[in-house]
Amino acid sequence: MTPPLSAPPRPTTIRVASVPAGHVYVRHLADPDGPDEVVRLADVPPADGGLVPGGWWPPAMLDPAWVAANDGRFDVFHIHFGFDAIPLERLAATCDALDAHGVPLVYTVHDLRNPHQRARHDHEARLGLLVGRAARLITLTPGAAEVLQARYGRDADVLPHPHVLPAERLGAPHPAHDGFVVGVHAKSLRANMDVLGVSRTLAVALEGLAGARLQINLHDEVSDPASWAHDPRTAARLRALAARHAHVDLVEHPYFDDEALWDYLGALDVSVLPYRFGTHSGWLEACHDLGTAVVAPSCGFYAQQRACFAYRHDEDGGLDPASLVQAVLAARAAGPVAPAAPAVRLQERRRLAAAHAALYREVLAP
Repeated sequence: MTPPLSAPPRPTTIRVASVPAGHVYVRHLADPDGPDEVVRLADVPPADGGLVPGGWWPPAMLDPAWVAANDGRFDVFHIHFGFDAIPLERLAATCDALDAHGVPLVYTVHDLRNPHQRARHDHEARLGLLVGRAARLITLTPGAAEVLQARYGRDADVLPHPHVLPAERLGAPHPAHDGFVVGVHAKSLRANMDVLGVSRTLAVALEGLAGARLQINLHDEVSDPASWAHDPRTAARLRALAARHAHVDLVEHPYFDDEALWDYLGALDVSVLPYRFGTHSGWLEACHDLGTAVVAPSCGFYAQQRACFAYRHDEDGGLDPASLVQAVLAARAAGPVAPAAPAVRLQERRRLAAAHAALYREVLAP
């Protein structure tokens, strides 16, 4: 009698080609207590060394030639970010190469609507391709999962965003300061932002509020004629707004490094997200870690991601100024927000590490 076939031995580690691997979200999917059963390949810099602003590079892994050349080095291919600039045909060919080599694709849907692109079409084409080709989907909120089911008929595992701050900085007390400081970070005037509308509303609303200040931060590349982000008209209008209101400060600066960003966010009482569209936010998570209140728009699923004060703002209905003012005043009335508890955040991260390992095991099962 022929003995039954036994299952193939379970590998002791799961090797994941993660796109990207160096992003803080991906790094904090690892178990905080030390090595776990998932090993993620390091990011591969582009051959020409070309970096885009902010230090991110177009992922070299998103190429069928790379998949073929590295066959046998990874068990699972997991896409998070970075496919915006990849031609749709090459992205499809990468999926074909993964199929040809028997490697399952996992896709975490961070963005249903790309915050960097004014038009929907390009992102939706890539989103539809990846959602259709992935063996498993992950997203961060129940609302995003419902959209994926309604639009594509696909279920998604809902797993929260891990902490953003380094573990050693979690739980630090919020720095004391005078007054009530509201921040709007214009960054490099990303496509999904209505910085002028939000800032003008807040400048007027805070004018008669004792001790209130509005700090608007803007990357200095907005004023650089050689930069892709050059927008002298908006920069001039923000300078004029600050000049008209003594309680408004405009701070123009290079990109913050991580430590400078944590110090900046920790010095705010409230961070207002000036978004017309979007889905989820790592910025919101950093504020949650630090104990900085967040006023978030009604677009996307920010309010499902973490506790925040919501106002009405989306690309169809525009900005509702009254609801923005109400949200900021509600944040002021609620008082200081406690930083995220380190034990809670680290236990959440352990669960995330275990959940990802289990999901990878499932897609690798015969």
